[in-house]
Amino acid sequence: MSLLSCPATAVAGQIAHARSCSTFLPNWNGPVGKSALILIVGTTTRIVTTAQADPSFAFADGLNPFRNPDWMVARQAAFRDLTGQLYTDIFEDVEMLIDRGHDTIRLSTDGHSIRVFLRRAADYLIGGAYDVPSGLGGTFRVILKDATETHALVQSDGNCEDFDEMLPYRVPLDALMEIDERRAA
Repeated sequence: MSLLSCPATAVAGQIAHARSCSTFLPNWNGPVGKSALILIVGTTTRIVTTAQADPSFAFADGLNPFRNPDWMVARQAAFRDLTGQLYTDIFEDVEMLIDRGHDTIRLSTDGHSIRVFLRRAADYLIGGAYDVPSGLGGTFRVILKDATETHALVQSDGNCEDFDEMLPYRVPLDALMEIDERRAA
């Protein structure tokens, strides 16, 4: 998973532009009738909004080819060899963050999907208990051992069978879920 950071003012400009348009770029399913954010990955990596050309873009930090000589390395780290237009469903989430006064919009990507990333490593409690997806539809209870800006090092704790004997492992930071203590034991 990679994190992309964009200046909120640049993204707000794209949102304002999208709201002023009546036609939009089509997605894989055909015409689109509402505003959206589209992440373009190619010769540049930028957010655009509509079929109507807008000379401004919201470049992710480090991915502006006009300002960053190593932008292609950063693009490949985030997207590997993937290029094209990624249609996102993050318009309302990003707009909400801008309305709340966030100065940076952080997006997480696994190369194919884009999500708004709301929390930082410092927001998590080292030694705290969290749930993480098991990959089989359920969750594992884990203890957070360490965190970087993109990943958490966790240890299984309080699970059945031999899962608690596993060595600590990495999960994407945004996979950590607060434990809902109100649920039945």
